[in-house]
Amino acid sequence: FEKWIGIVIDLNIANLEKKFSSGFLENEKFTLKFNIMKNISVIIIGLSLLFYCTTGLCYGATDDQPGAPATGPAGNSIQVVSSPELTGLATNWADEFARLNPSVKITVGAVTDIQGSNSLSFMTDENPAVVTEQNTWKMVVGRDATVGIINARNPLLEQINRQGISAEKLAQLFSSSDKHNWGSLISGSPDAPFNTYFIENEKVNTAIGIFTGIDNANVTGNKVSTAAELMSAVEKDVNAIGFCKLTDVRDASTNGIIQGLQLLPIDKNMNGRIDSFENIYGSMDAFTRGVWIGKYPSALCGNIYAASAVQPTDKNTVAFLTWIITTGQKYLNDNGYSNLASREVKLNMAVLYGAEIAVAQTSIKSYNVWNWLISLLVIGLVASITMVIVSHIKDQKLAEQNSDFDLTPVLNEDAIMAPKGLYFDKTHTWAFMEEDGNVKVGVDDFLQHITGTITRIAMKKPGESIRKGEKIMTIVRDGKQLELYAPISGVIREQNQSLVSDSSLINTAPFTEGWVYLIEPKNWLREIQFMFMAEKYKEWLGDEFARLKDFFSATVRTNTAVYAHIVLQDGGELTDNVLADLEPEVWEDFQTKFIDVSR
Repeated sequence: FEKWIGIVIDLNIANLEKKFSSGFLENEKFTLKFNIMKNISVIIIGLSLLFYCTTGLCYGATDDQPGAPATGPAGNSIQVVSSPELTGLATNWADEFARLNPSVKITVGAVTDIQGSNSLSFMTDENPAVVTEQNTWKMVVGRDATVGIINARNPLLEQINRQGISAEKLAQLFSSSDKHNWGSLISGSPDAPFNTYFIENEKVNTAIGIFTGIDNANVTGNKVSTAAELMSAVEKDVNAIGFCKLTDVRDASTNGIIQGLQLLPIDKNMNGRIDSFENIYGSMDAFTRGVWIGKYPSALCGNIYAASAVQPTDKNTVAFLTWIITTGQKYLNDNGYSNLASREVKLNMAVLYGAEIAVAQTSIKSYNVWNWLISLLVIGLVASITMVIVSHIKDQKLAEQNSDFDLTPVLNEDAIMAPKGLYFDKTHTWAFMEEDGNVKVGVDDFLQHITGTITRIAMKKPGESIRKGEKIMTIVRDGKQLELYAPISGVIREQNQSLVSDSSLINTAPFTEGWVYLIEPKNWLREIQFMFMAEKYKEWLGDEFARLKDFFSATVRTNTAVYAHIVLQDGGELTDNVLADLEPEVWEDFQTKFIDVSR
């Protein structure tokens, strides 16, 4: 067994040494051995758990597994009904889930009778039966928003974008019988008259009323019947303001804002200007993300619900809802809605699977004593093998006297890998020229230690031209993101498809399987003069750690409660994965004050 492991380790090290001509450091060899041992342990444990389940412990002496679909076609079908405004979203969800799970059939229909229906329903706050009915089970699965829109050719556009409109200003506007003019909304602007337009939608009027603090009856303006009429009116009138749902102003072909229109900036903190953290109105993606992280007034936001007469416990329905609040969240943005916050996702998961477990517990019969004994023996055997492997690893470490490898959670220069033969850029990316002259590009070990495990990466497509210093990728952890910039100029020939299914390769193998692009370079010899290699890179990292500590030290003084846990008590060292669990606002500060200034 040990000889077989040695052969695997040697082959992996030989392959990596071939890829990096200068070879690996001893601590990198040890890391590789540790990972292989760990993987072998996981395989053994997995096989043991498989045996554990087949002996009957999972479901006792009965053949009826709780939560499993019923036999026959009916057991694999889900009936979905949707309110009209959510039909596109519900259909997207159903089609994609059915594509991923061919054995499950989902039918989507229109709501005819919410009360008394056993179907899974998708509704918004506009459906009072969902919101107020006490006997209806419901779960929030997304957000929608009421927005103001203006003409993109408005002569006061620059001032509007700079100052925004506050709730107080809008309340004064709607409570006044005087003719509406921009001078009452924007300081220093001329008294240019404008018209207001509303869709005949009670939800929109209610949201505006709650936001401004005035009675719905005082929300006056030109009423139109459809979204198309509203868009047309604002497009024709450069001084107009319209109010509608976000989905009304969405261009389905581009998933952007309808050409010729712009979202009306809201001065949420009412300080007379749109601060940098409030500036979410440039694109549909920026806005929906801003709604998600709380940068848009909550009074103008609504909920999207999944509802049912009783809490779902069917295996397929629970799986469908689980997919909706995790992977399926991306379809919210595609349809003009906003994602759930991560804490809401966790709460929903607890509700869904808490119910499923409760049902399961009522169905499980008494366990077979022999199954317990066999299972305990298997667990004991796995534990013994794991202890032997761990002991073997520790003995090897002591024998090699490798003092550089540190298992503590401290983040410092010694924890960062820097293989020789690679060029490192100030944007925390690396470049390595292959034998065919193309250059592999990836993210350095420093940045992945800061972000924690990457859950998604947005990449450019092959064939696109890039210039050094341009945005080249977006790395995402649980919805929080950082934009990274190109270390070289050239044409993207290939993107690493492995990252689409497993973006955590950037963390586990940043210099091998975790590469991001293969690029045909244009100015390689000139641009590498501005990069670092080996010891020069390590020296530069010392300055980067100093800058990193300065960044957090400066921010700690402004918000001690948020940042208190990021610095260790002994010596002020930073913890590993320092950004991982911090709020989205912190990631944005890190983007602008640390990443962007390095370009």
